[in-house]
Amino acid sequence: MGWKAATFNVNGVRARLDHLSAWIPQQQPDVLCLQETKCQEGAFPRQFFEDLGYRCLVKGEKSFNGVAVLTRDPPESAVTETGDPVLDQEARFLAVKVRGVWVLNTYVPQGRSPEDPAFRYKLDFLDHTGDWIRQRFTPQTPLLWTGDINVAPQPMDVFDPKRLDGQVGFHPEERAKLDELMGWGLVDLFRRLHPREKQFTFWDYRLPKSFKRNLGWRLDHMLVTEPMADACVECFVDTTLRAKPKSSDHTPLVAVFALSRTTREA
Repeated sequence: MGWKAATFNVNGVRARLDHLSAWIPQQQPDVLCLQETKCQEGAFPRQFFEDLGYRCLVKGEKSFNGVAVLTRDPPESAVTETGDPVLDQEARFLAVKVRGVWVLNTYVPQGRSPEDPAFRYKLDFLDHTGDWIRQRFTPQTPLLWTGDINVAPQPMDVFDPKRLDGQVGFHPEERAKLDELMGWGLVDLFRRLHPREKQFTFWDYRLPKSFKRNLGWRLDHMLVTEPMADACVECFVDTTLRAKPKSSDHTPLVAVFALSRTTREA
């Protein structure tokens, strides 16, 4: 079976429990990273996930942001507060070591517009995430950085690259920033396995019938070190949840790894 990891921007975890109650038993991820949970730690539906066999690590805030890592295996270590004022400013960053793998779950700021201070915050968040990774790990560490990264890396990752060029999410500055971070030794897992597939993970509510018309963006990623890339046997976007009524505007990204192939590090 392998070790299955999934990431999903739920856009409000409590509003998505009906969808997850069927999807989780069907997919059975060993670790599930959620973003935009939109609730404080005490309001997180912990019992719901515990009943499905998960341990819950949660960082939240009222009504906005929020990340959670749900794992079937006992976490070996966890980081909810980094001491970095940029990464800790909002509930967007959570790291957990499980089965010898560091799983970093982030909800990268959207950025609003290139002229908005929120865009600088987004670039700073990416910079500081890269610093946090480089200071603690090597490119041979089994590492999975996942979540809603809010950057479409390549022209094929948006539905209309000419029209969207320069917009937040597909702005040259943030794409260059992500390229720089990946140059340290990270692999875009979906793109490694599907080099020519035009597949999206986000379809904007504000664009009429965006999902039906497939007017999407690939904003949710699994960025991994080479040991994890080598261990990956499958990576796919599951669009079934986005097709449901009252869905999130995102859909899950899933990967399966043969962990025995990875290089374990303390």
